[in-house]
Amino acid sequence: MNRLLRLLRVLRRALGWLEDYIYLGRHHVRGFLARADPAQYRGDRAHSGSPVVVIPGIYESWTFMLPLIEHVHDRGHPVHVVEPLGYNVGSIARMADVVGDYLRGQGLENVTIIAHSKGGLIGKLLMTTAESAGRVQRMVAIGTPFSGSRYAAFAVTPMVRAFSPKNRMLQQLLANLDVNHRIVSAYSAFDPHIPGGCWLEGGVNIRLETTGHFKILAEKRVHDIIDQVLAGQTPE
Repeated sequence: MNRLLRLLRVLRRALGWLEDYIYLGRHHVRGFLARADPAQYRGDRAHSGSPVVVIPGIYESWTFMLPLIEHVHDRGHPVHVVEPLGYNVGSIARMADVVGDYLRGQGLENVTIIAHSKGGLIGKLLMTTAESAGRVQRMVAIGTPFSGSRYAAFAVTPMVRAFSPKNRMLQQLLANLDVNHRIVSAYSAFDPHIPGGCWLEGGVNIRLETTGHFKILAEKRVHDIIDQVLAGQTPE
């Protein structure tokens, strides 16, 4: 019986992994084909809520997060994307500089960052950098490897190997606890890319009973968490 249960668990995780990559492929294609103008999400007089800045993960353009962008925009918040990030393949420090320049250039204050994966590391660095710290009020990080990933060492590209728990930048960010209480970290119960690396000491940690690193972005619970944070509430 125990062997059967273990087999079923492995099969469920394998199915979840497959569904995750199907989601990844589908939304990369959708993003590539999208003709959306990011300016349309920055709002008008009907969008008087506090500003939101979206930071995608590595190898993701801003269009990959269109479902979340549209969700937040529909709820009356101006949503900003940082096009110069491209596919977010630069170092965490460099990408944080790009976003920081955008915040200052747009004169944004009281910002909520919504980030996926690597984007959450960039967001936390912004929250701890003097030039931009005062502009960011809070962050919702989805599937962010705050503690790194033990699989990173086996990656082909140096950009992914930078997520190693031994990476100096990750260690510095992890050791800085000052802003963690303003960060909500939401993550899957099983993330095949970041096993056990999303929990954040002193943060609001929300473990979803789902699988995957990418399709979590489409979870209604994640959208509800974002709505609560934007309403000034602490999600549970």
